[in-house]
Amino acid sequence: MSWISGIYLKVGINLRDFDYNQMKQGELYLQKGIKRENSSLKGKKKAELINGLSIEKREEIVSLEKELLGKHGKELYITPPLYVSYGDNIKVGENFYANKDCIFMDTNNIEFGDNVIVGPRCCFYCAGHPIYGDVRSCDNDYFEFSLPIKVGNDVWIGGNVVILPGITIGNGSVIGAGAVVTKNVPSEVIVAGNPAVILRKITEEDKKKWETLRKNYYEKKEEFDKNHDI
Repeated sequence: MSWISGIYLKVGINLRDFDYNQMKQGELYLQKGIKRENSSLKGKKKAELINGLSIEKREEIVSLEKELLGKHGKELYITPPLYVSYGDNIKVGENFYANKDCIFMDTNNIEFGDNVIVGPRCCFYCAGHPIYGDVRSCDNDYFEFSLPIKVGNDVWIGGNVVILPGITIGNGSVIGAGAVVTKNVPSEVIVAGNPAVILRKITEEDKKKWETLRKNYYEKKEEFDKNHDI
């Protein structure tokens, strides 16, 4: 194997599949041109298997989800049903949770940091199409492009959020329910709306408030357990 081939393999490029390579590199590609061995069928079948399990079979669900994802930490749970393009382009850190009905269109990488919470029916769309219609729909197919999505640590994404291609979300930020994220989000802010805009920064007052409430929770729980002989 040549050194050039080695570089291509390191970045996940298939030397004999032009359209797959174009997809992975964020260039225009045609879905019909991707060879069967590089199609999204394997990931979709794995997701279908997960979605067919009883919700009571949590350990089996988690085991299959770990097989589906390209990278994962020790603790994760994605509540079925879930939907993917490939699955192995999804990389999650430690302590990842996503609620039901989420769509991960991972035609490029979707990366999540540690301690990320994703609400129900969120959509992560790496794939897009040309704005100009005559290019978008020519050759009896639809040209696509695909850009990576990256979510930092300690991020909370509310329900029904849409994340568009190429977006990065900074550490500690909150994405309000129903937001459509069209631009990068900096760290430690709250964004919401369509298109999503920054509402405010997360402050030291927020930290004090929620740390106090957390402390109160454990004090009340300890008292409750004592009174009920738990």
